[in-house]
Amino acid sequence: MVNIKQSVRSNFPFILFVVLLFSFRSSVADWYYVPTGSMEPTIYVGDRVIVDKSAYTLEIPFTDVVLAKTGAVNRGDIVIINSHAADTRLIKRVVAVEGDTVRLEENRLSINGEKASVEAKGSSLFLENILGHTRTIVLNPLPSSAKSFNSVTVPKGNVLALGDNRNNSVDSRYYGFVPVEEIQGKANYVAFSLDTEDMYLPRRERFFTALE
Repeated sequence: MVNIKQSVRSNFPFILFVVLLFSFRSSVADWYYVPTGSMEPTIYVGDRVIVDKSAYTLEIPFTDVVLAKTGAVNRGDIVIINSHAADTRLIKRVVAVEGDTVRLEENRLSINGEKASVEAKGSSLFLENILGHTRTIVLNPLPSSAKSFNSVTVPKGNVLALGDNRNNSVDSRYYGFVPVEEIQGKANYVAFSLDTEDMYLPRRERFFTALE
């Protein structure tokens, strides 16, 4: 027992550093490895994104106890979702918030009666603009039942989230609306990226790039 006390005392600065580091990652900021291409071309497989875990709530470290609300989830936010429906963590873009009426017709998104403008940028790449938000999305020509859904209204306390790779994303079209309490934070930057199809070599052009 004496040896344990002496060991703790002598290593206290290191122990304190580790506790503070994990507390910071638990409640303030963390990173997330992206395993799928559902958010391409915004986020690639192999990207490690920095997540602001205090963007919407401040929690007691290592718990789900909310100390304070720090912000609202907005349209266009890229978020990490601890999805109970999917039984895994997801990274998706919020396209509609509570009260919005949303429709998707042959990949053309409409929110509250406004239809998105879609401009071709290249092979399968399109620039989508709606309600002041612009992002590059992928619309591949493969047939998909997820290209359309009838008008729905997002219920209170929920959002509707889609992947930017619209025809290759398992999102609210499959799992339903996302409860806000399942959102763990907002993804703001790519810290670094490794090319999983090229011997995990670094994609240097993606290091420290902002997500839009």
